[in-house]
Amino acid sequence: MKKILILPVVLFALISCNKKKSTKVEATNGTAMVIQSPSSKDFDTIIDGKKVALYVLKNKNGVEAAFTNYGGRLVSLLVPNKEGVKTDVVIGPATIASYIACKEPYFGATIGRYGNRIAKGKFVIDGKEFTLVTNNGQNHLHGGKKGYQYVVWDVVSSNENSIVFHYYSPDGEEGYPGNLNIQVTYTLSDANEIKMDYEATTDKKTVVNLTNHPFFNLNGGGEIGNHLLTINASRYTPIDSTLISTGKLESVANTPFDFQKETTIGARIASDNEQLKNGKGYDHNFVLNRTSSQMSLAATVIGDQSGIQMDVFTQEPGLQLYSGNFMQSKNELKRNTKDNFRTAFCLETQHFPDSPNQKNFPSTLLAPGSTYKTSSIYKFSIKK
Repeated sequence: MKKILILPVVLFALISCNKKKSTKVEATNGTAMVIQSPSSKDFDTIIDGKKVALYVLKNKNGVEAAFTNYGGRLVSLLVPNKEGVKTDVVIGPATIASYIACKEPYFGATIGRYGNRIAKGKFVIDGKEFTLVTNNGQNHLHGGKKGYQYVVWDVVSSNENSIVFHYYSPDGEEGYPGNLNIQVTYTLSDANEIKMDYEATTDKKTVVNLTNHPFFNLNGGGEIGNHLLTINASRYTPIDSTLISTGKLESVANTPFDFQKETTIGARIASDNEQLKNGKGYDHNFVLNRTSSQMSLAATVIGDQSGIQMDVFTQEPGLQLYSGNFMQSKNELKRNTKDNFRTAFCLETQHFPDSPNQKNFPSTLLAPGSTYKTSSIYKFSIKK
């Protein structure tokens, strides 16, 4: 593993922030629309005494991925639809001011120290109980009240195809033990892949479950119910009424959670099913069918209007499907839209929720001398 440096400042001399202009295109329904590409000036600010900026990756196919070091966020992802029209498949705010004001803190963010929920914000390591900040009712969610979505990450390096973020998470932050050194590399390949590489080391035993939280809509907007979804999972982890895993691994067979064959996201979302009632839709972890920690296909999603196909590959054992159940039109987003109910979905690669309290779940324990290392890929193409 490369040595991870603790950088006091962002290395802006290595960065080129490209200014973007609005581009008029044709929507898939034939009507004119404007895709507002990210603009550097809309992200140029200071937060917590650190410089925030926008960084744009490009490949030879004209695909563009924009990131900001505020929260290590994927801000936009422009990919061609079936008609060759660039479509922003990432839903979220348009400016850094909008991100700061947003009541939904996770749009496109790098999530940690622990993605998903930990029951009652408590877990035990070697007989010692640790208490985390609770920020989701009685539970701890996505790293706490000031998770990594609020961090201004250092930029170690950047070029047209990749960006490397670094964060030093101190011992006791949000209740977690150990000083955690984290490096996340986001790469845009000429195969239209966004690769996410995560590495971390600690000086005390701790729990780690890093992920990214993009909100996707492969049509570029509108409801996501007709998106076609396949998940390579024959089991899932049920939740209780507080959205905490029960500890069971249940079969998806004959349930609304069976996406082993291509099915629209909305086909069974209104079913009379206790689990769907608990989650107010899909907000569940799927146990991926896998025999090793090698990269494998986890899911495929197709935009019913755009024809854009997204294949998700990961080394992780789980995949969280979230169907936008808590989107309530409270936040101003790109292209003068709001976060309307179920206008985005998430597929978060991860270890299972509440693993520190579930002995039969894959372990998320990281010890000194070991390196947390995992990768995921989101690949884009046109449905054939």
